[in-house]
Amino acid sequence: MNPLNPNNMTKAAIGIGGAALVSPALPIALPVAIPVLHGLAGVAVVGLGIFSVGSLIAKAAGVLNSKDNPFNREAEQGKTR
Repeated sequence: MNPLNPNNMTKAAIGIGGAALVSPALPIALPVAIPVLHGLAGVAVVGLGIFSVGSLIAKAAGVLNSKDNPFNREAEQGKTR
């Protein structure tokens, strides 16, 4: 890899410039950023739990309402609603 390649020099300059812009804000943003990230992760975990419970309920309701329901005795006797 050629260090004098213009593409590599541009990437390095952008990286150094971005770090220079972010570094003064780190002492101010860091105490706030970590709890915000933990909060977002907590919301994601709770949302995943709600989604999985909802999916389970929907699948159970679909099985109970289908004709293949093992608890449906009317289907066994040939009766319909």
